[in-house]
Amino acid sequence: MGSALLQYTVSGLTIGVIYALVAIGYNIIYNVTEIINFAQGEFVMLGGLFAVFFAQSLHLPIFLAFVAAIGLTGLTGFAMERLVIRRARSSTVLSLIIITIAVSILLKGTAMFWWGKNPYSLPPFSSGRPFIVLGAAIQRQAVWIFAVSAIVVVCLTLFFRRSAYGKAMLASADNPSAARMVGIPVRQMVLLSFTLSAAIGAAAGVSITPISLMEYDRGALLGLKGFGAAVLGGLGQFFGALVAGIVLGLAESFCAGYLSSGYKDAVALVILLLALFFKPEGLFGSREAAKLKRF
Repeated sequence: MGSALLQYTVSGLTIGVIYALVAIGYNIIYNVTEIINFAQGEFVMLGGLFAVFFAQSLHLPIFLAFVAAIGLTGLTGFAMERLVIRRARSSTVLSLIIITIAVSILLKGTAMFWWGKNPYSLPPFSSGRPFIVLGAAIQRQAVWIFAVSAIVVVCLTLFFRRSAYGKAMLASADNPSAARMVGIPVRQMVLLSFTLSAAIGAAAGVSITPISLMEYDRGALLGLKGFGAAVLGGLGQFFGALVAGIVLGLAESFCAGYLSSGYKDAVALVILLLALFFKPEGLFGSREAAKLKRF
């Protein structure tokens, strides 16, 4: 019983930090623009499939494929903002959210055309037997997922607290009009937010592909669960996204282990609905309604 509980906990933490990374991607864009980017899940999918292309078609080492996939997905986010969002910046926030749904459909269709409907996998970042801890098997790729997630969180924390660009993004998120008055290029901060969130989504996608297969329509479900984590933690809340993502992952794992794996995907939806009904501001969010930001 004890080893099973530990096994479910490790599995839940592994997928939970992936949900947390996806939720952080949602929050970065939301903080600067108040747009909920429903193409975020497709960035996760593209990261995994780009890595498959670089590793299997171009025969790059897995770590070079990892970096290349993140870079190319970041460019996809860059192009999305420049070619779509910026051209529609005079639209309402609701219209922009609908546009992100259209972009999501476009990216999914393009991925299906290019890679087909078959699932793809990647080799683990390092080979070897799983670690056995108190009877629970911990895959080496799970350790890499924890490491990648920790690196992303630390780098983001340093970026927002120490770098000029990070502080400019925070200022743009807090008050775009005041940021413009002091010379901060708010539109460039919006561009940076899309690029950064796409890169983070790609890091999550590449990391999870060796454990869970990646295919053209996988991003929709991962994006939905990441959105659930963002809402549960409080939209725009960095720490809340981390906690909520892990909570969702653990809930899924325990449900699959003690009830049935058939209910696993429904857990995130149930938690999301409960959060929207009883605590719509999230666990760490504020009840104050945010003002619409213009950019």
